[in-house]
Parts: sequence; structure tokens; C-alpha cells
Amino acid sequence: MPAATPDLLRTWLFGPGADPAAHTAMLHSGADALILDLEDFTPAPRRGEARALLAGLLQAWRDAGCVTVVRINALDADGPIDLAAAMAARPDVVAYPMAESAAQMHALHAALTHWEGVLGLARGSTGILPVCETALGVVDVRAIAGGSPRIRAALLGAEDLAASLCAERQPDAQELDHARRRFVLECRAAGIEPIDAPYTFSDVEGAVREAGYARRLGYRCKAVVRPDHARPINDALTPGEEEVRRATAMVAAFEAARARGEERALVDGLWVEVPTYRNALRLLDRAQRLKRP
Repeated sequence: MPAATPDLLRTWLFGPGADPAAHTAMLHSGADALILDLEDFTPAPRRGEARALLAGLLQAWRDAGCVTVVRINALDADGPIDLAAAMAARPDVVAYPMAESAAQMHALHAALTHWEGVLGLARGSTGILPVCETALGVVDVRAIAGGSPRIRAALLGAEDLAASLCAERQPDAQELDHARRRFVLECRAAGIEPIDAPYTFSDVEGAVREAGYARRLGYRCKAVVRPDHARPINDALTPGEEEVRRATAMVAAFEAARARGEERALVDGLWVEVPTYRNALRLLDRAQRLKRP
């Protein structure tokens, strides 16, 4: 995983491997991390073409300041061929589909270590992003996270997960609600950053609404499948001016109360106690770290 802490990578945009027009749209989308997908987004007959584009494409994305990610196929399928091409292009992160076990992560960790040695890259410099898009992947994400120290985040699937659950997919995503809630809990317990499932419908309003709901649950990052959703979701996952004002007032009032020997402070009808104070500090810290030059 790159030097930036995962929570600052608000949007992770998936895109097809062999579509130059899509690559340009991804570059200009404003997404924080760009995922060149050699799995579902690239039909098998076009994977060779996509692999040949990797080196130049990832360099262009790096030059634009984006975190570069390649999603390979499973290691028991086209994954080894994908990985050879991907590592030659030096991605920041390799994403693994249908992640379900620590054993998969051990195998990918070993393969990355091998390629880092061959290519003269710093050992451990390539991150792993498990994509948890089955029922087993969601319930076992803590075990998956323990499969490699390269794992600092995990991504929740949407369409494949709905299929795994035999659920009926709808824009309000009620069918994914339990998985979404469990995933953030399990990831926090594992000490890694949860990345919310993508909104796979076309409307921007729905994408922003879902991002706001996910943020309330504790998500700070979201997967994206449409370039035009990236900037609005970035905004939804960034503390706004009013939030910063309120958090600043909470911190000031609580610290003043403590200086007077009082245990809490009343701000806008809310009793600010130690956990609320810490949350306010966290929001202010995030707002500061997300500031762009």
C-alpha cells in the first residue's frame, strides 16, 4: 500500500483493461485510486491486449498523482500471467478477486515477494487489496486480513456479493445492508480500512446518497465503477465546512469544561463526552489531511 494512509483514498475507481477511452476518463475522474481490472471488466480474449497497455498506463496515472491498482485474476486461473505483467508496470497495489481465505493472501504475498526480488523493488512495497465479494469473504475478512502484512484495506463487493447471497439487487441496496454493516465492523476489528461497495447504477444522486449512508456507518472510502461518480463521492466523504465548524466548537467547549474540572460540555443540545470529543478530533484531523494544495 502506498505511503498515503488508506482512509485518504476516498474513491477506488474500477475500469476495463483494454479500453483507452475509458482509461482517459478514469485519469480525469478525480478518483484517488485507479483500478485497472483484468478480471470481470476485461473479457478473456482481450486480456493480452490489456496487459500490454499496463506499463504506460500506470506510469501516466502515477504522474497524475493517482494510486495505481491492478486487479488480477485468481492465481489458479490467469492470475500468474496477469501478475507478471502487472509487476513489470510497478503498481502500488494488487487487488485479488473473490478473496475468501488467508491461504490465498499467503500465496499472493509470496508471489509479490518473488517479483519484487526479480525487479529490484523494495520488499513489501506492493500492497494487497482483498476484494470480498462472496458471503464467505465477508464473514472471514478478519482471517483474510491476517494473511499478509501487505493488507491495509479490504473492498466490499456488490453485484457478485448479491449473487452469492441469492439477493435481489435494487438501487436502495437493502439486500446488502447486513453485509455492509458487518464488513465495516470486521475490518475495524482487524485493524484495516473498509472500502464500501460500489454503487452500480447510473444516477449520481443515488451514488452520493449511498456514500453518505456508508459514511454514517463508519466507511471513509468507497469503490466506484463510473468516472462521473468519483468527484461527488469524494465530496460526500470529505468533512464539510459546517462539520468542521461544529467539531471545532465541540473540541473548544469540551477542553474548556475539563479545564474547569467538569466532565462534559453541552454544545448545540449534545453532551460532549470523551468519545464524542475524540470523534471531533478525528474529523478535524481528517479534514486537515484531505486539504489539497
